[in-house]
Amino acid sequence: MNRTTLSLLAGTAALAAVTGFAALDPPATTPAHTAETAAQLPVERTTLLCPAPSLSDIADTSYTSFTPVTKGTTSGGKAELQAAAEQSADGTGSGGKKKAAKPVLSPKAPGTPATGDTSGADGPAYVGTAEGKYAPGWTVQETTEVAAGTGRGLQGVNCTAADTDFWFPGASTAASRTDYVHLTNPDDGAAVVDIELYGKDGQLKSSVGEGITVQPHASEPVLLSTLTDERQTDLTVHVSVRSGRVGASVQALDDKSGGDWLAASADPSGSLVLPGIPKDATDVRLIAFTTGDSDADLKVRLASPDGTITPAGNETLHVKSGMTTATDLGDVTRGEAGSLILTPTDQSVPVVAALRVTRGKGANQETAYIPATAPVGTRATSADNSGKGTTLSLTAPTATAQVKVTASAGSGGGTAVSKTFTIKSGTTQNIDAPVPSGRKGTYALTVETVSGGPVYGARTLAATEDGVPGFTIQTLPDDRGTVAVPEADQDVSVLQK
Repeated sequence: MNRTTLSLLAGTAALAAVTGFAALDPPATTPAHTAETAAQLPVERTTLLCPAPSLSDIADTSYTSFTPVTKGTTSGGKAELQAAAEQSADGTGSGGKKKAAKPVLSPKAPGTPATGDTSGADGPAYVGTAEGKYAPGWTVQETTEVAAGTGRGLQGVNCTAADTDFWFPGASTAASRTDYVHLTNPDDGAAVVDIELYGKDGQLKSSVGEGITVQPHASEPVLLSTLTDERQTDLTVHVSVRSGRVGASVQALDDKSGGDWLAASADPSGSLVLPGIPKDATDVRLIAFTTGDSDADLKVRLASPDGTITPAGNETLHVKSGMTTATDLGDVTRGEAGSLILTPTDQSVPVVAALRVTRGKGANQETAYIPATAPVGTRATSADNSGKGTTLSLTAPTATAQVKVTASAGSGGGTAVSKTFTIKSGTTQNIDAPVPSGRKGTYALTVETVSGGPVYGARTLAATEDGVPGFTIQTLPDDRGTVAVPEADQDVSVLQK
């Protein structure tokens, strides 16, 4: 008897041991069981990554955490936002014991925001973990005020989940710009990352961006101008992870016109929505890139409060494969709320895109970014709101939709308030969002789709300092607070096939 025969007999014996008598003599009349419709259940753990906020000594940064109250969660759990640390004091690294550090914030209960703050240039990156009842829809906002210097103004970013692939159209290596890619590793093993830069003529030559190691529980800021000698106004940055996973954000800072965080564009798609252009925008620049092997031809439309219009002189956009394309749309909103809608003229080609938005003029300019984003879906949340400084913009590009907007209790007290709004097809509305009664401190806005077509949203925070209109914009994609869990029965008969 050869070894192959022995192996087959051994495998058959092992299978019988696992399946028991059912495998040897299955009941002939038992009907097959199939998976039933998946149930949407609350997630039980959420990890968010916040980049190091600023290199300025006069920066003041606040962190705001919020978890919507979600039915079906467990009664326990906790959430914390703690500084990322590369190694322990004794140099044992990820395998050794980490320093015990006080979290910058620790929420007390879902439904109420929690806040924390740092100041100066030494603010670290943070790794946040929420479990149990704190996990579904957990949102953390990082907001930084810089009074002067490069990137002065208001900078804001939603702390993000770890992933393996990111696209950032809208970055730059121009002489006036200081752009960093921040990479944060939440795991116990090192991550290896490649950064590719694409300009107006294609990929920029660089070997420095290959094989960047991000140590466990650490964050690595990478200055884009160190990756290439070329100085280009408009770039698309592609972050791909060879091993492990990271959180990634681009900090785009200008010497004269302020700056902000550039979040990753939504997954490449033939159609994109970029919501929430401020009505007083003085200049809007569209940057697009196709990730496929074919050129893309796109229809450019603006969803205004009265319907969808085509911007004069910018009816279409041709995006060459592998090349970053940018076009100035000027003051496209003309004093009204607006969202940009990109759709294919013919063949659908995967595209990523972002808007660089400018408010103010001359020395009083400030900039922010709006990446293409996913729809609100079931629910989306915006943390760190402050009444008059907050604008909530919603658009329904394809069909009329109804949404419910809830203002949470304030971080220092107050009572939650909800309102329902109808967004007509093809329009963008800056809605009169509710404010919690008796509000004290900052509050969260939660948007839920009630009926109708997909809704896309963005929140603008504004704070004018010395005449400079500081502002920052965050989009509102679905918070992925629930996950589909199919109900299935055990069926050992599959082992006989």
